[in-house]
Amino acid sequence: MNVAPLIEAAEIDDAALDAISGGVAAATTAGLHLQVAHLEVCADAGASVSAEGVALGVNAHVGVN
Repeated sequence: MNVAPLIEAAEIDDAALDAISGGVAAATTAGLHLQVAHLEVCADAGASVSAEGVALGVNAHVGVN
């Protein structure tokens, strides 16, 4: 008895993928990295707009080396 899952690959072009996922109308990102002596600060932000709505994200990290 073969219990391995059956996987079938299919190709999809960009236009079809945009129709399925909604596509992205606009996107932007910005980042900051600052290191002074042993202190490190990193931050980034991003935003995207699509037919499904607006997505925003922010990430921050502070570390001591």
